[in-house]
Amino acid sequence: MRVLVTGATGFVGRAVLPKLTQAGHQVRILLRPSPASPRLPTGVSVEVGLSSLMDERGLRADLLGVEAILHLAGGEGQGSRADLALSDAEATRTLVEAASQGGVRRVLFLSHLGADRASAYPVLQAKALAEDAIRRGVVPYTIVRSAVAYGPEDHFTTSLATTLALAPGFFFLPSGGTTPLQPLWIEDLATALAWALDEDGLVGRTYEVGGPEILTLRDVVGMVMSAARIRRVLVEARPWAVRALVRAGEALLPRPPFTPFWIDYLAAGRTAALDTLPRAFGLQPSRMQDNLGYLRRRNWRREWLRRHARQDGIDG
Repeated sequence: MRVLVTGATGFVGRAVLPKLTQAGHQVRILLRPSPASPRLPTGVSVEVGLSSLMDERGLRADLLGVEAILHLAGGEGQGSRADLALSDAEATRTLVEAASQGGVRRVLFLSHLGADRASAYPVLQAKALAEDAIRRGVVPYTIVRSAVAYGPEDHFTTSLATTLALAPGFFFLPSGGTTPLQPLWIEDLATALAWALDEDGLVGRTYEVGGPEILTLRDVVGMVMSAARIRRVLVEARPWAVRALVRAGEALLPRPPFTPFWIDYLAAGRTAALDTLPRAFGLQPSRMQDNLGYLRRRNWRREWLRRHARQDGIDG
């Protein structure tokens, strides 16, 4: 089966591409025209389509011969600069319209736990609008609402490790770190998405998935500190104060560890039934404590400084 993947160069996309090719799928990735080289996993053979998600004519050309779409693209990684109504909601509507005209037989969409048009958080509003566009379309769909995913090069645990390393002896926890989370190992999420493409019994349904345990944000920060060999005093802070600090960092730094969208996501508990992945996908997810080895033996402060030096042209 030929599968078009949007958001293929992102955190989830890079993890799922090898699993799709290993399963025997022909993979076509959708890239926006850009002079920059895409970050893709090595050793994975893919076709490339060049088009914006807002270009319906370009999408129709890139969908020729495609039987299924794995839609991972979203705009939250751009921080406050993102126009989520455009990058998530409108872009998904355009993709679904092009898919309906191109004979695509399946759309698999990765959403977030808590997606709701009435949500106070822009990311969750945008994901809900994207879900609505998919449900209103004529192409059979499956929607997977995922808990926060973690793994190497993520925007969660590695951002926590970086922020902890940069923190001056203490670290602010929104609401004391009581928010319940259900972190999902990226390899488990990628496996579930790859398997879902081949399961007709999942069509027309929305699934909420997460890891095998419910942890508080304080628990997660403690695990990250232990794995990264960082010690900080955890201090309770109001969510609005943490958000203000993050916005200040976003304004001052070209590549801040966290964006306001992430603080919004961590502001309220979002969990799923613990048995969804085993029951619906036949997959037993792994515990977070067993998967944090990638945080060890790294100097997170030094790595952050090097990234910023390259960003500013200091390294030549």
